[in-house]
Amino acid sequence: MGFAVLRGQDLDHLAIVECGVIATPKGGSGAERLVALADGLDGLIGRHALRAVAVERLFFNRNVRTAMAVSEARGVALVCAARAGVPVFEYTPHQVKLAVTGYGKADKKQVQQMLSLLLHLSEPIRQDDTADAVAVALCHAQGLVASAALERAR
Repeated sequence: MGFAVLRGQDLDHLAIVECGVIATPKGGSGAERLVALADGLDGLIGRHALRAVAVERLFFNRNVRTAMAVSEARGVALVCAARAGVPVFEYTPHQVKLAVTGYGKADKKQVQQMLSLLLHLSEPIRQDDTADAVAVALCHAQGLVASAALERAR
């Protein structure tokens, strides 16, 4: 499972505090892998004063086995955030791509290139799960900025 923690006052000054992938034991049972995810997420939440957790909303997947595994992992993330009292926000893949690239059907390479530009990275994030997590976090940050601007306008 990819993860990303962003920090900054506005979109021009956002920075990645920590990002990567929470590894699970390859030979472990499904339950052992979910425990490893929970432990990793609890540790991540404990290291950072998170104000929100943003996750990708599950979309229809033809592969039932993959859809079930993703659903279970998402459930672990939701439980970990709820236990820590951190609000959860969900975004569809289309919303994330639209927020990051301006095009809701962008491919992974386009998203990775835009992440580099928007976050002033020296090189693209090449690990797909990590890049996806950074993109979801950036989508959430952009939504916060837009909401704050609307509030000020009122």
